[in-house]
Amino acid sequence: MRASKTFIASSALAFAAAQNNSNSDPTLTALIGDTPSLSGLGTILQAYPNIARSLGNAENVTVFAPNNAAISELQSSGLLDDATEDDVAAILNYHVLQGMVYSSAISETPVFAPTLLDDEMYANVTGGQVVEVALDGQDVVLTSGLKLESTVVQADVNYTNGVVHIIDSVLQVPRNVSTTAIGAGLTALAGALTLTDLVDTVDGLSDVTIFAPTNAAFRAIGRTAANLSTSDLTDILTYHVINGTVVYSADITEGSVTTLQGDDVEITVEDDAVFVNGARVILADVLVAGGVVHVIDSVLNPANATAEADPSATTGVVQFSGASSASATPYTSGIPTASTTNPGLTQTTNEVAATGGSGGNGGSGSGSSSSSSGIAALPTGAVGAAALFGGAAFLANW
Repeated sequence: MRASKTFIASSALAFAAAQNNSNSDPTLTALIGDTPSLSGLGTILQAYPNIARSLGNAENVTVFAPNNAAISELQSSGLLDDATEDDVAAILNYHVLQGMVYSSAISETPVFAPTLLDDEMYANVTGGQVVEVALDGQDVVLTSGLKLESTVVQADVNYTNGVVHIIDSVLQVPRNVSTTAIGAGLTALAGALTLTDLVDTVDGLSDVTIFAPTNAAFRAIGRTAANLSTSDLTDILTYHVINGTVVYSADITEGSVTTLQGDDVEITVEDDAVFVNGARVILADVLVAGGVVHVIDSVLNPANATAEADPSATTGVVQFSGASSASATPYTSGIPTASTTNPGLTQTTNEVAATGGSGGNGGSGSGSSSSSSGIAALPTGAVGAAALFGGAAFLANW
């Protein structure tokens, strides 16, 4: 892998404004007030004048404004009533990109664009938490926490300090690693972090990249895992963590990189597939509060750092010599049911892990073509809003 400067680069926006704002353009609050499909957002801003003033004063920005259907879904849960002003500011700041981005500048190549969300209570990414922006067919699609998607339904509306794109659902602020792992169906990892008392450590890291094994990967070494000491398991888990550098799929290059455990992993790219030692990245770019998670099909072994990639393998190649599998997923006893999930993400992770497919370099594997349908598919009626705003629950799981 190249030097850390390549790693640290968080896909800085290469977009240039294609049009100029004129003095006749409305202010942000005037634009929202004059746009019938944004009346719900306008009502929220009226309730929080300090937030409205802060957003209106931000210059050279791109605002992704949720339409009335998105806001209505949020409000109908009642959970918005419990949100603090800081919660509201965090979610709305996550909808504002640094820099003006017109739809004509967006391509099928994903860009991880920094937002105005830089409050450390909600995000630990240098330069601001990011949202993934890409063209999917004719649609501009945003991918946020738990790989939930939102689609632009009206683009390129100018106002005095920037440009507005109207979207069909509220963006999900990325959660911490442990909460995301449970919501993504990576419960063995979540349980292993709990067992080793690493939850607070990993959740508190900033600018982090984590290679997260699937439940199937842990089952493949299930009997061996049951006999690991806490010290050995800690060594293994921290070997999956790159601390201090956020590496999105667009930034991945071949080479060695040092892990939190202290030893290096080797990154290789073969036939458009990315490998970490001998493990394949099957799902890339799951955003978390401190950086990004890439899902892999094998548990990495620090004692087997020379394991080589096998592009022909149809299932995860076990990195532990003589390891025995188990039918039950280890470390999942006592792990709570997720209150925030993306069923499409969980299904994709499980199916790709079982078939040996690959998300590849930049593979998304998101669960829905729009986050509106993704939210509707969540397991309880209240979870959609909990995932997006959450009030007290939003903070409790941070």
